[in-house]
Amino acid sequence: MNVAIIGATGYTGLELVKMLVNHPKFNITYIANSTGEQRVDELHPCLQNVISMDVQKAQAKDVAENADLAFLALPHQTSMGFAKELLELGVKVVDLSADYRLELETYEKNYCAHEDKEHLPQAVYGLPEYYKEQIKTTNLVANPGCYPTATLLGLLPFVPYLDENIPVFVDAKSGVSGAGKKLSEVTAFCNVNENIFAYNPFKHRHMPEIIEKVKKLGNKELNINFVPHLINATRGMLVSTYVTLKEDIDPVEVLKNAYKDAPFVRIKDKPVDIKSTAGTNFCDIFVAKNGNALFINTAIDNLLKGASSAAVANANIMCGFDEALGVPNIAYVP
Repeated sequence: MNVAIIGATGYTGLELVKMLVNHPKFNITYIANSTGEQRVDELHPCLQNVISMDVQKAQAKDVAENADLAFLALPHQTSMGFAKELLELGVKVVDLSADYRLELETYEKNYCAHEDKEHLPQAVYGLPEYYKEQIKTTNLVANPGCYPTATLLGLLPFVPYLDENIPVFVDAKSGVSGAGKKLSEVTAFCNVNENIFAYNPFKHRHMPEIIEKVKKLGNKELNINFVPHLINATRGMLVSTYVTLKEDIDPVEVLKNAYKDAPFVRIKDKPVDIKSTAGTNFCDIFVAKNGNALFINTAIDNLLKGASSAAVANANIMCGFDEALGVPNIAYVP
């Protein structure tokens, strides 16, 4: 099947190329960004002798002429206009932005006016552990955010056992690649090196995404308090979630039952680390209980399970292939 990558400049675009260039079913026929005028191996020198293809200036009609499915690695608020055109031209879309992840009211409250109200209700949230059957039949997948992926996979199995009146606290830490390639004072070496700090506590745009999906999938409106941190690492994400149980349970058995058919969730017997998931599509989960207090510990690669490898897994499911096809499963260790 012919596929296009729109937004090849950033880290997620690069990760898509790295996976799809060797995918047994997908053939990259179109790569684009906002300007064109380069080869992909000039844009990303690490791809020299791997793939040499011209990067086009993105045009929806050109995508439709060259590909059956498009990965959109575009910024929020930019992606929806392009996705709308592609969908009307009959191209399947996996969107890595936030533009189709949220219900209309939530999106417009946290981002901007939505330009594609027609297709928004048709979008399926790309968390295969919970939406695999819906992904199989859709033409539009909204890839989840990295923080929500790591948080939701740990939290959702326990929602039935939580008291809605007791707050949930999520302490999340991400590598610097989650901020993208654009240079800023926050991500400058001198600020990040030998440093760790919180940012946008209780105000991060991923908090409404987590709250909305917990309500939709768990049928509870929890008081979720989300605080992200930037850590001195290139990639990786570690999330620690603290909840209070309203009844006695075996948390490991709850996880095993929830993810018995989930090939990319691993249940661990000790606290997780980012190194063991770096370079893979795995989410590692550990739980510990002290009376009615429950600690949920998850780790993912923010660029892969939190973005690009999840997108490839979703595309596999959309197109009737095995979820794991061409998806990395060996960590960058040591």
